[in-house]
Amino acid sequence: MTEALSQYLECVRENLRLGLVSEREVISELQTHIEDNVEEMKEAGLSEEEAASICITLLGSAKTVARRMYEAHSQGTWRQALLASMPHLIFAILFALNWWQGVGWLIVILGLVLITTIYGWLHGRPMWLFPWLCYLMVPVVVAGLFLVYLPRGWSWLAIPVYAFPASWLVLSITVKTIKRDWLYGALMLLPIPVIIGWFLVVGKEGEFLKPDLEDLRHFAPWIGLSFLALAGTAIAFVRLRQRWLRVMLLIISGLLILVMVASYAEGRISLPALSMLILIMVGLLLSPALVERGLKHGKQRLID
Repeated sequence: MTEALSQYLECVRENLRLGLVSEREVISELQTHIEDNVEEMKEAGLSEEEAASICITLLGSAKTVARRMYEAHSQGTWRQALLASMPHLIFAILFALNWWQGVGWLIVILGLVLITTIYGWLHGRPMWLFPWLCYLMVPVVVAGLFLVYLPRGWSWLAIPVYAFPASWLVLSITVKTIKRDWLYGALMLLPIPVIIGWFLVVGKEGEFLKPDLEDLRHFAPWIGLSFLALAGTAIAFVRLRQRWLRVMLLIISGLLILVMVASYAEGRISLPALSMLILIMVGLLLSPALVERGLKHGKQRLID
């Protein structure tokens, strides 16, 4: 195979954004198709370089081929869609049935999240894994924020010790997710503004991280409903093929869920607070795309 064809296939691979197994299958099929066409052209009297050039011209740009391949292979199965929705459904049930009051249930669920994410991470990071990753990172971040409430001497000691490994874990997961596909990063981060919104609703006045248990019991059904909406979003995301539809789904569903939170908050989320939550949501959904672009530019500069 000529260098031009090798570079073409590599460009297709970089823009494919599929899982490792699907990516290998697609590239293998495309390579076989190209090699067959090149051999036919060589038998017709063309040189290998001429045949490769014509073949690339007929196929079109690598990005266009990658987009067509993505749309043909990116749709997840219903099983994958259900697995992607499971963490949201678990937390919807947790609040709908008031199981959040039992420490045992919380430990079981966090253990399940940890085991599932480790399994998915070690088995090629399939599409269904990314919603689970959010629920792995949120307790890590919240635990760090709670350190602020320790006695001053202890907090100054605990925060630096905790901050480095926690930051490394969150950043490592986020960057590796974005390298796979920034849309998966956006899907992973989608619940965060919703969780922040409910903290604002049930938090004691002036103490964002200390929820009022009576208020939490009162709003628990609506909290569960918001997680149910997130589950529906995850199912739709996995089943859609086109990237632009997935982008629109994340933006529109995120906005609607935040509006739902504000409407059930009984006036506890003001219009400025809702506007701030929407800005946070838009920032979280778009920041993975900016990070991915920065990573690609950095990689290209190293190559050059």
